[in-house]
Amino acid sequence: MARPQTSRSATTPDLERDACPCGGPTFDDCCARYLEHGDMAPSAEALMRSRYTAFVRHNAAYLLDTWAARTRPATLDFDDAPQWLGLQIKAHRQSDASHAEVEFVAGYKVGGRAQRLHERSRFERSDDGRWRYIDGDLFD
Repeated sequence: MARPQTSRSATTPDLERDACPCGGPTFDDCCARYLEHGDMAPSAEALMRSRYTAFVRHNAAYLLDTWAARTRPATLDFDDAPQWLGLQIKAHRQSDASHAEVEFVAGYKVGGRAQRLHERSRFERSDDGRWRYIDGDLFD
């Protein structure tokens, strides 16, 4: 998931007790297994959801670890992070055992204005069995 250019956002809510940002049950019962306990996401869609949650939580280490080395940035800066509002998975297609695409819409707010990020992300499963984000194409 590429990150839009934005201005400073509000603080992250207490996600352990609240619904998981990805749209699942509570964070502890959903994406925490990937972000905090090191479990492997079983599919590209699960990785997409956990990466969205990592953006909400400003978890750069997880995002960088789940980014393919050939396209991964050296660092991530959350100083201008948006306020993420929600994630909707539009489509998930696995072309073979090691390649998949996930189309999603992520709502966010910048400077009081609601916007959306619509992307088709590409993922690959590496030799260690982990899914990793490669890149994505943005829709208008």
